[in-house]
Amino acid sequence: PRPPETLLRLWQNYNFCGPGDGREHCGPTFNYTFNGDPHAIFAEFFGGRSPFDHFFSSSIDGDIDDPFSPFGMGGMGGFQRSFKTQPGGLHRPHEKRQDPPVVHELNVSLEEVFTGCTKKMKISRKRVNHDGCTMRKEDKILTVNIKRGWKEGTKITFPKEGDETPTNIPADVVFVVKDKPHPVFRRDGSDIVYPAKISLREALCGCTVKAPTLDGRTITVHSREVVKPGMKKRITGEGLPLSKCPDKRGDMILDFSVKFPEKLASPSTLLTTS
Repeated sequence: PRPPETLLRLWQNYNFCGPGDGREHCGPTFNYTFNGDPHAIFAEFFGGRSPFDHFFSSSIDGDIDDPFSPFGMGGMGGFQRSFKTQPGGLHRPHEKRQDPPVVHELNVSLEEVFTGCTKKMKISRKRVNHDGCTMRKEDKILTVNIKRGWKEGTKITFPKEGDETPTNIPADVVFVVKDKPHPVFRRDGSDIVYPAKISLREALCGCTVKAPTLDGRTITVHSREVVKPGMKKRITGEGLPLSKCPDKRGDMILDFSVKFPEKLASPSTLLTTS
């Protein structure tokens, strides 16, 4: 398309009737005073903004090949193509993302929690070779230091020790502490619960309970009172170390259960039966 200045001059030559131009027979016509701004002239003539504004705009924020955009190829049709760019310039290359953590249970006994221990955990994983393309499978030993008094659910994380591919960041490997079932005790936080089973006679006349400890000792507990069902007795400082203060320990709790006879007997027989 021709620029507005050229079209304006053609329009003025066509509509201007002056002496000596050889168009006296045209008769009277309207006169237009050039104001120096071709865009304003077209805006006034066409009743709006100049239809050529889009063609001579300095902005390129548009689709030059959009068939409905003034930036279309020749103003008519074309293939969709955009000059718009995202903040920061051109598209960034693909960024690697880290895979979700790989979680393993780490079973520990109450004795191991009591003393603390070290466990060697073998994992299998995939790794990228030095060429950056091919991969290999390998085994690795991870050393887990179990601290005294650690609670069930404690997590130990080994960053980026999981599988690796050319397009990802290796996942973290996480071990979660889980208590092994114990043949004698039941854990309750930093306390340990010992089931003390006594007879009905012992419950009524008093009893002596010998309770084992996690460090191999035996504690003798005497009870001279009547033991009611569900009664508990606390032995201070014989439980597990506190995780935040390993020098201090929880308690051992004697959880009494009374064994009742299968058949009723006379009171004298009941009291003499162990």
